[in-house]
Amino acid sequence: MDHARPHGDDRLAAEGEVAFTRLALDSGELAHAAEHLANALALDPALPEAYQALAELTARCGSPAAALAWFPLERPTIGAAACHAQLLTAEGRWDEALVLLAAILREQPDRPWASVAWLTRPDLPELLDPDAVRQAVAALLGGGLPEPLPKATAEALRPFYRAVRRCTEAATGQPDLLTISSGLARRFGDHHLAVDLARRAHALAPGHASAVMLGYALRGAGRPEEALAVWRARLAEDDSDRSLHVDVAELLTELGRPRDGLRWLESALAAEPDHPQAGPALHGVRYAIDGDGSHLAALVDHLREHPEHGYAATVLARCSEGRAWLGQVSEPGEAVLGPMRHVLAGKAGQVTRSALSALEPASALLTVRRVLPDMELSVLSVPEPDLREPLREVGVRVWRYRGTEALPAVAPPSAAAAELLRGTAAPAWPHLLAAYDHAVALSGLSLADLLGCLAHPPEPADDEDGRRLALRRPDLWIRAAQTFACLGLTHHQADQPWASSDRRRVLADLLFGPEDWVTESAAVALVAVAWTDPAARQDAAELVAQRMRAAVEAARSRVVTVLDSLCRLTLAMPGLEPEVRAPARQALDALAAASAPGRAAAPASGPAGRSALGPAQGPGRWLGQGPARRLGRWLRRRLRRLPHRSGEPS
Repeated sequence: MDHARPHGDDRLAAEGEVAFTRLALDSGELAHAAEHLANALALDPALPEAYQALAELTARCGSPAAALAWFPLERPTIGAAACHAQLLTAEGRWDEALVLLAAILREQPDRPWASVAWLTRPDLPELLDPDAVRQAVAALLGGGLPEPLPKATAEALRPFYRAVRRCTEAATGQPDLLTISSGLARRFGDHHLAVDLARRAHALAPGHASAVMLGYALRGAGRPEEALAVWRARLAEDDSDRSLHVDVAELLTELGRPRDGLRWLESALAAEPDHPQAGPALHGVRYAIDGDGSHLAALVDHLREHPEHGYAATVLARCSEGRAWLGQVSEPGEAVLGPMRHVLAGKAGQVTRSALSALEPASALLTVRRVLPDMELSVLSVPEPDLREPLREVGVRVWRYRGTEALPAVAPPSAAAAELLRGTAAPAWPHLLAAYDHAVALSGLSLADLLGCLAHPPEPADDEDGRRLALRRPDLWIRAAQTFACLGLTHHQADQPWASSDRRRVLADLLFGPEDWVTESAAVALVAVAWTDPAARQDAAELVAQRMRAAVEAARSRVVTVLDSLCRLTLAMPGLEPEVRAPARQALDALAAASAPGRAAAPASGPAGRSALGPAQGPGRWLGQGPARRLGRWLRRRLRRLPHRSGEPS
């Protein structure tokens, strides 16, 4: 079922299914009527006519119990399950109906399945067993609801939440229900209520679950020190919950005290070396301390060795979120982009003439030409070392120069290759491992097509996200297209040994070729290689470090716009000695000190990078349509559902 269509189309299709339902009823074909009715609710869960038709089907069957037979729960469609839940209420089986509705909401939390009239009954708390309410809430939370809920999801779930609140208020002496309801209140941002419910539960039945949930509620309410006190008190009584050790360590890290958190994780691992959360959390806390990419590579190694430990991916995403090249493209800083941004922001009319004091990378010029094709651009100087010249002899280059004019040195990609890249690339991703895996969709493209995409990036997709990028941030899209093209190169002829492979040869040529955004994209691809292929790790790290040192040296005599990226990517590499990493840190510190207000880079003492994306273009939108869309949809769902913490009792 495609739920991406506009609501109006769904409503019309659902009304059509209701019409077929009534035709089937008139013909006495109850099985077909039930099938069409289930389809109608799957299309539009809030369609009143569908519930009216269900009542008509029930009347034809003679009773709700007889109608239930047409909606069995053995491998049901979601629409059939919704019909089953509605009929259970007609049977007076309220507890079963609520638990089944919660299961439906767990599958599709952003659709209006909770818009059923029976949830608003004034006597609902009297009809439901408090333990059934607890089970229903636990089932919903067990689906990994994010905290806080996205706006659309919160609106879809609000009728269920209101019903749970009424039932919880009526069952004042039920600590288990109070505890789990606190977790639901947190998702809706009702932090005062969440704390109150958790405190009442803990007072009624002081124990492990209530203490953990009280700590979560306090943490969500912005009272982390109180949360720490509750959790430490609980661990002083019983320190057997290793996941709570993880929570304490990560909260201390959020409070800027990661070194204090280390001992909690070391204690947990000493007692349980294979704990699925403590090991990944330790790498995350160590990364927070020193920003060494070895810890991120260790998370990737952990995932490879323990694919069942999904928390490693959660930690990797948390370490990557909002950070340049780890979770999204980096903000380009070339001066030539200034006039373009003013035009796109509506701060200037059409710019007809501009002058650059010094030549800048070809990709930046390409971006401006696409937006301002009639602008006359003059370049006043080409400072040394000349960015047009490769740093060493290379066999592959995507740019050639006629004076200061950059021209593609490769042919455009085929239409099919351009379309595939358009559907694969995006300016943000959960973490670099996810981007690398997603780029496997490009593995079948030829070298000529992948290289062609670097100098001739396709336009973004003609959808809401693509149009937003084209109108507001075309520079981010071009960087995204080039980055995924280079990630595609990492999968080219993957059976070839790294040292003698075409992918190594081409990525190294791009890295050491003319200074450009392509240089950065090649370095990103080499970081991905280092993270995912231990056999290539040292070689890839040395290539990027060598290129970084050359950029640092060039920056002594001219501006090097790719320096920030090369330094950050060097620090993301595993296995480099401190003396190799030191120039990168020093250069980042110097860039941070010299950067203009509003464009300050993060200091090199931590792992953060510059944020290139605003909220509307965050990690939730990182892929398009194409052969890898199933993987993409799965990753989007996983990203939305990243646990806020290591876990919570249900």
